[in-house]
Amino acid sequence: MQTAESVALRKKPRRGFGTSPLALAALAVPGICVLLFFFAIPLVAVSLDAFRDGGAAFARVFDSPAFWRGLAGSATLTLTASGFSLLVGFAVALHLSRQSAQLRSALQFVIALPLTFSGLIVAYGFILTYGRAGFVTQLLGFLGVDPVAFSRILYSPVGLAFASSYYLIPRVVMLLLPVLLNFDRAQLAAAESLGASRREALVDILIPQILPTALTAFCLVAAVVFGAYGTALALVGTQLNILPLQLYSLISETGSDFAAAAALSLLLMAICSSIMAIGEIAASRGESHARD
Repeated sequence: MQTAESVALRKKPRRGFGTSPLALAALAVPGICVLLFFFAIPLVAVSLDAFRDGGAAFARVFDSPAFWRGLAGSATLTLTASGFSLLVGFAVALHLSRQSAQLRSALQFVIALPLTFSGLIVAYGFILTYGRAGFVTQLLGFLGVDPVAFSRILYSPVGLAFASSYYLIPRVVMLLLPVLLNFDRAQLAAAESLGASRREALVDILIPQILPTALTAFCLVAAVVFGAYGTALALVGTQLNILPLQLYSLISETGSDFAAAAALSLLLMAICSSIMAIGEIAASRGESHARD
């Protein structure tokens, strides 16, 4: 026979692995080390360089006309690439949400592949495809398109925005797809049964519900493209005036004002962090509105 004590011991919940404070602290150590050695310490070092002369480096950056032209160029590139990526990513995510689970998983794997490539590899791939001797350029040459004039587009701000969208669109798809999968399509059917067109049902019912997530995705890709320099450096060199390439010029072999470079890097980080903060605020407000 079982005693009352044995029954109580059997019913006593067991503490699972990783739930004790010591185990949780041990699990947090790798993440803390990564943040400490790859973010906190470099940030302190850069900040010391930037404020070494009492903040005069920031004054030199703000007094430079090239900074404001670079800020305008970065903003134009960011808005163009992010807006295009959001539109294409939404269309792709909407299409994937209508597919079967097996096909959707296979397509997600293919779509996520660009995220594994560096910016230099992406730029090299676009040069081989759309450059002066690129595959697509040569095919269009048979149709009467001037290969030289067409290839110049790739090395312009428009071409850079197009190339950047290659690795921005998968990020938008991965963020929007879960929202579209959880969306109740019966709402669209009900709206259409009441006389709304397909476009009106999408605009008036679907878009408002995914708008917070769409804004979050836009801010995410905007922060990525605003601070990226690998693809831009490989495609246009330093001919395009954007802030990441200005920073590259300041820290390259020809640069000598390392305090200004540190100040510019802090400004870039602040801008990208602010963009990400806007996206997080929009996401939190969307979640609170959905709960209400």
